Amino acid sequence: MVHHRLLFPILSAALIFGATTTVARAAPPAFTAFESGQVRPMALSPNGKRLYVVNTPDNRLEIYKVRKHGLQHEASVPVGLEPVAVAVRSNNEVWVVNHLSDSVSVVSVNGAVPHVNRTLYVGDEPNDIVFAGPGGSRAFISAAHRGQNAPFDPQLTTPGVGRADVWVFDANNLGGGPGGTPLSIINLFSDVPRALAVDASGNKVYAAALNSGNQTALVPLAVIPDTGESDGGIPLPNVNHAGVPEPDMSLIVKYDGVHWVDELGRTWDDKIRFNLPDKDVFVIDANAATPELLPGDDGFFAHVGTTLFNMIVNPVSGKVYVTNTEARNHVRFEGLGIFADTTVRGHNVDNRITVLDSDGAHPRLLNKHIDYDNCCGPIGSPEAQLSVSQPLGMAITSDGEVLYTAVLGNDKVAVYYTAELEDDMFYPDAVDQVPVSGGGPTGVVLDEANDRLYVLTRFDNGISIVDTDLMEEVDHLTMHNPEPDSIVVGRRMLYDAALTSSNGDQSCASCHIFGDKDDLAWDLGDPDGDVTPTPSNIKDFLGVGDVDFHPMKGPMTTQSLRGLDNHGPMHWRGDRNGEHLGPSAQPNGGAFNEAAAFNTFNVAFPGLVGRDEQLTPAQMQAFTDFQLQVMYPPNPIRALDNTLNAEQQEGEHFFNNNLSFNNFVDNKDFTCADCHVIDPLGNAEYGIERPGFFGGDGQIVTAEFSQTFKIPHLRNLYTKVGAFGYPDDDFFFNRPGLPFYDTSHQGDQIRSYGFTHDGSKDSPMRFFNAFALTPDGFMEFEKMRKVAEFVYAMDSNLKPIVGQQVTLTKHNLGTVWGQINLFTQRAEAGDCELIAKTRLGPVELGLYYDGSSYTTSFWALPDIGQLAVLFLAKATPVTFTCVPPGSGERLGIDRDGDGHRDGDELIAGSDPADAFDTP
Repeated sequence: MVHHRLLFPILSAALIFGATTTVARAAPPAFTAFESGQVRPMALSPNGKRLYVVNTPDNRLEIYKVRKHGLQHEASVPVGLEPVAVAVRSNNEVWVVNHLSDSVSVVSVNGAVPHVNRTLYVGDEPNDIVFAGPGGSRAFISAAHRGQNAPFDPQLTTPGVGRADVWVFDANNLGGGPGGTPLSIINLFSDVPRALAVDASGNKVYAAALNSGNQTALVPLAVIPDTGESDGGIPLPNVNHAGVPEPDMSLIVKYDGVHWVDELGRTWDDKIRFNLPDKDVFVIDANAATPELLPGDDGFFAHVGTTLFNMIVNPVSGKVYVTNTEARNHVRFEGLGIFADTTVRGHNVDNRITVLDSDGAHPRLLNKHIDYDNCCGPIGSPEAQLSVSQPLGMAITSDGEVLYTAVLGNDKVAVYYTAELEDDMFYPDAVDQVPVSGGGPTGVVLDEANDRLYVLTRFDNGISIVDTDLMEEVDHLTMHNPEPDSIVVGRRMLYDAALTSSNGDQSCASCHIFGDKDDLAWDLGDPDGDVTPTPSNIKDFLGVGDVDFHPMKGPMTTQSLRGLDNHGPMHWRGDRNGEHLGPSAQPNGGAFNEAAAFNTFNVAFPGLVGRDEQLTPAQMQAFTDFQLQVMYPPNPIRALDNTLNAEQQEGEHFFNNNLSFNNFVDNKDFTCADCHVIDPLGNAEYGIERPGFFGGDGQIVTAEFSQTFKIPHLRNLYTKVGAFGYPDDDFFFNRPGLPFYDTSHQGDQIRSYGFTHDGSKDSPMRFFNAFALTPDGFMEFEKMRKVAEFVYAMDSNLKPIVGQQVTLTKHNLGTVWGQINLFTQRAEAGDCELIAKTRLGPVELGLYYDGSSYTTSFWALPDIGQLAVLFLAKATPVTFTCVPPGSGERLGIDRDGDGHRDGDELIAGSDPADAFDTP
């Protein structure tokens, strides 16, 4: 506790800075939800005396002293936005990966006040970190192959480029520049990476893709006969139970090691013009002069799983364990499966741990006790209580014999004996499972000296302490959580498989990974369903054709659950909507009512996830209230100053002004923007919380493709890059007189699903070729490419600067001052709010930029200017962060949002992390 005697040096400091004091004022807590997936949320110091825990929603690193009978909170260190991983370099230094800030915080813990010494820049949305190499002196960080801080062109329109990187820093020589200089950046031939692991020797680092795919792919509808199974078309049934013919659709096929085959065994090799090597886990030589992948087949493991979560290496045998799920998207249909004989109801994915050794990858099913032919009984059955859903972080004993696994979807830690796991001789048993009270465990750390496990519980932002001898939880404590109750309560509905599925092993998050997507297509039509009418929010564009929603809709890619608010109907077709509530009018009338639309997904719990009945109205409303708050991250392609480069500007001009398409009905020409509305202030006049249209305003068009579709937003197109190699068809490309698009075999690719509703367009350029029927249309390939570059850099709810950081020290003013000025300019433009964190003697000092000067976290200190901040940096590092608009005061100077500044609470002896404990 800080005593009153500290007030005097603080007041003395005020005389040095010399300015007018301000009166503390109450401000409601402001929180922006991102739902970043935690990867390595805890770490134990080498001497076992401290436990380090990322406080993801509070953007901090929490430090606990390890005591004989529990944990004692010691310090809280502000880091970047959405920290998801922490690794210990020594007893005096830890590194924290900040997912939204695209940064790594180097934290010194050897002084009176632990603090950030340096901020390192990495690629977009970094996930994990390990130390390896000579003396453990090299830091390895996984990140997407893109981002404003990356020193390379991401080549978004180029086939055959890996979309995953591992950044390597020499911890003894971080290099110059505002964010350090990496020793190397290792590109991986996969989609974005997540987990890392290091062997006991520190010689090898393993890196895993997150959504690594499963060698399924799509045959586009335009190259499939439209007369049904008998003529080589879509397998039966081709009508619903009432005999209404299905619309034309594409088809999911799977590679069997030799051919691309459908469920009937028919081959489609000539329609899939790429290879999917399915490289999932990569092996890096950490000791090489410049760290690099091991050569040839030694450098990767294939066929590990579809979605890979975490990895750990057995310290004795060197075998690697990978928690993962395997998607069953090659199986058609949801629903009861009465009219058709296939359905994924209650069995969308398999939950697994895959063992990697010199013989390859050996997946182990974790739910051997489930009879998937028997679905779906009441919730809470004895069978369901043994289930495991979304296994994440792991810890292993020093003898390599026991593996502890955090199970996100079942509020438990599952224990496996490694010999049984490797030999596939285990069977689920309640004796080997430990319930944890906080819910949603994501990470686990083993403290063998004290016979304990420390388990991070995401649902309540807490830590469970498990006695490994008794195999039971003996204590639980929570960290400060700025999330509103609506997020805390509703989050469970996304992940909790025990609540949302009868077998206890499936949840919405099984496919919507951490509320996002799995980068797969699924055919979730229901032949037992009926044809339903479309809503009235139809855009007068292509005229009215066959507008009704057929229950057999064909393959469609998993959509993100981010950014749903203010975007109207849901699903690719807009068939989840609030039309039943009244006339459709912006912002929230009828079909534009997002809360009503999301509530209509309740039918998916019995029909798809596999529950005996829908959630209660209160549970579904809690889910709705939670999910509508989750936002997209800032666009990592758009420049940090929110400008476009020359090619993107040309693309934007074409998008907004060129009459590139004719509607075939009344010979009217349209621009791209006539459908794909871009208005960052869309509906702001109504005072809604999350305004803006970014490629779609919630309207529907009819007679496009073979069905009616909602006009999609364009905020996340950059995440869909990497599927190149689709055949010619008569509508979308390579018609006479149009720009030629290469449809030859494209070789190895990292993914198989791209753009549009079913993922059948490998790039936006292919889609644009359908809009070349006017003299002002896409008649040149370069026009297509530049518009693609523009849509990859699409504006979003949060500007690119949000999350960015820099640390100012007495040594680096010349290299970081430009960044600080950029942050200041963007804060003054309203793109973000600017905060800074440092120390004032033995206490933390927070700063909040109000547009002209910095308000401090002590009422007794005056507002200060940038020169005063320079003065502070001569004594101790100052870390600047651009935070989401509305959150600056809370994150900068009033952590708990109670209207009392953090420093004042420290002086008074109250807790700045407890809104109910005030001076």
